[in-house]
Amino acid sequence: MTSDTRIGPIALPDTRARRVFEQLLEGSGVTLNGDHPWDIQVFHPDFFSRVLHQGTLGLGESYMDGWWECSRIDEMANRLLRHGLGERAHTPSERLMYRLQAGFLNLQSKARAYIVGEAHYDLGNDLFERMLDPTMCYSCGYWKDATTLHEAQTAKIDLAARKLALEPGMRVLDIGCGWGSFAEHAARHYGVEVTGITISKEQAALARERCEGLPVEILLQDYRDLTGCYDRIVSIGMFEHVGHRNYRTYFNTVESLLASDGLFLLHTIGSNNSDITVDPWINKYIFPNGVLPSAMHITRACEGYLLMEDWQNFGADYDRTLMAWLGNVDAHWHEIADHYSERTRRMFRYYLSVCAGAFRARNLQLWQIVYSRGRTGRYDAPR
Repeated sequence: MTSDTRIGPIALPDTRARRVFEQLLEGSGVTLNGDHPWDIQVFHPDFFSRVLHQGTLGLGESYMDGWWECSRIDEMANRLLRHGLGERAHTPSERLMYRLQAGFLNLQSKARAYIVGEAHYDLGNDLFERMLDPTMCYSCGYWKDATTLHEAQTAKIDLAARKLALEPGMRVLDIGCGWGSFAEHAARHYGVEVTGITISKEQAALARERCEGLPVEILLQDYRDLTGCYDRIVSIGMFEHVGHRNYRTYFNTVESLLASDGLFLLHTIGSNNSDITVDPWINKYIFPNGVLPSAMHITRACEGYLLMEDWQNFGADYDRTLMAWLGNVDAHWHEIADHYSERTRRMFRYYLSVCAGAFRARNLQLWQIVYSRGRTGRYDAPR
């Protein structure tokens, strides 16, 4: 059954699976076939058993298949997470499977580093150009004084540049440069030379096009293969792909590349706890092999390599960023509908909505951290 064949919510079957599902929802404010925009409208009788057996993977896949609908998935997710269903939504088997994989395999090894690029970032520049703002920045915007997505993304990029105290002629390394948003801004407005690396062929191609005529070099390369010395290093929205087995290697690499008086800015989504877990739906459909670091993961990994100068959390701004992306997808999907399936559209709507709800519930954070190698004197980070 797909969304194209639905007439309306079905009469809910009186099954054990449905009763268990309703018990889980009790107290959350989310109901089945209710009148609120965050209520779940059920279109398939097997929805309940599928979700109970498969957890969040079943919930996401059944939405992609048109088995249920919800006008405000972001609010649904917010309410369910605040109700404490985040942990209970993962089945014991999926937890065990990931822990076994993460325990015996380096899921983010050099040999596997390009998987997420091919699966997600290479999906299509035409899609991301319509979802993102003109900066093509695919990370949290900074909404302190912003009223539009473009203002928020420009403010975030410039905030990072100011925290790094960029000066003309500096050599800057951008680890995980994406479509060249920071590289283009820093080279154009601060007169620096930028080397950007990405593991996505599509990102590299568009980044080179966007930075043409500027002192910017874009490389298709893994961070572990880098050499040289840089006055400043920045990494925006890439650390989520490093993996706990590689955190120490990552900071060791940055320390070896950073000039003695240099600064490094790390911009990453963060987890509230240190369990090595992933959401199976996000892992399968959006960011394969991605894992979110906790504050403890980061502080332990950088110890002995770099000195932390500043730590800022503006995770609440990711909610607004994701909702802006969702609005862009809804407004412009008709322009690319011939190139992508309805299932892909629902996949992106679910992904952006659920993540917005998670940040709204404060289950996820967004950190900008500034490091040095022990520079002399006081460091004051702009805000």
